[in-house]
Amino acid sequence: MTAAAASIWRVFDTPAKTLALGGLTLPLVLGPERAVRLAAAIGRGFGSSFINRKRLQRGVEHLREAFPDLDEVEHRRLALSAYEHIFKLGAEFSFAPRLLTEDAWPRHIALTDVSAPVRALLGSRPVTLITGHVGNWELIGYALALMGFPIHAVYRPIDNRALDGWMRETRRRRGLTLVSKWGAVRDIPKAMAMGNAAGFVADQNGGDRGVFVPYFGRLCSTYKSVGLMAMQFESPIVCGFARRLKPGEAVPPGTRAQPGFGGPGSLRYVAEIVDAFGPEDWNRYPDPLFYLTARYRRAMEVMIRRAPEQYLWMHRVWRARPPHERLDKPFPAALKEKLAWLPWMTTEELERIIERSERDRVEYRTNPPKKRKK
Repeated sequence: MTAAAASIWRVFDTPAKTLALGGLTLPLVLGPERAVRLAAAIGRGFGSSFINRKRLQRGVEHLREAFPDLDEVEHRRLALSAYEHIFKLGAEFSFAPRLLTEDAWPRHIALTDVSAPVRALLGSRPVTLITGHVGNWELIGYALALMGFPIHAVYRPIDNRALDGWMRETRRRRGLTLVSKWGAVRDIPKAMAMGNAAGFVADQNGGDRGVFVPYFGRLCSTYKSVGLMAMQFESPIVCGFARRLKPGEAVPPGTRAQPGFGGPGSLRYVAEIVDAFGPEDWNRYPDPLFYLTARYRRAMEVMIRRAPEQYLWMHRVWRARPPHERLDKPFPAALKEKLAWLPWMTTEELERIIERSERDRVEYRTNPPKKRKK
């Protein structure tokens, strides 16, 4: 887009923002319970629609990879649930700022044992907070910010500048600073150098130059930058997510919930810490970056297994393939050795990863990306 065209489109930013914010008032009129039910119905309708058939099928295929023991009916149900979930998030987005205040948030977010992240956040080093596109990925950082811990979270800016500015400002008031993904490599280290915690939704595909680590039994590209920044600042890593509780579902045993937690039809989430580790863990391994990247990918897998209906299965997370598959070479001995180093790796799981990589290598050779349908 030319500079002149961009200037013309900016004229519409404020009207578009006004319309968007006006649309967000509908859930407020309906109330949380009815708004979320309506959003779920719309999401299911869109997910199963003709225009979305390719993405839905991609989600089903990803679920086959992740849960081979489930049948096709369950794969499709979970794939559709991803659309229900994301539309529910949209409805919750409108009334969350009114419900999640410094005084009211404990009535909507129950906490499991958060001693590990709190100790880390109170320590002398900046903390790296990692979650995935499962549950409410914005809520976990929002909750910590409301607890008094300033967070710098990486996000993708909204194309509409006025609406993007509104979102950044409303989050900043609660202590959550949003950092554009396009400038994160520059801005996040500055924030961490000042002792601020950094938050990442780190389950995206890392491209051909990423670190390839296991994810549901298949090599998956993951961005190097998260691990490199954690290593640079010797930053403790805390992996967790905010899981939406189903209607009538009790909080898990051992979870701290304020009396009157959740009210009829309101936001009900539980913040769960899945893993916490630091330099003392990854520095014991010959390839620290590989170890810590594999460990937080594993934590994401644990999150998703706890709430598979709240994960965005349509994402093309396995799109990039490792060099040996692209170059049609056998599985590297060095990679096999690094996988075997991982303390949670079993012989059966290692064999599964190698066998799946061999199938991917053959697929890449016989059906190169340029010939694949998008």
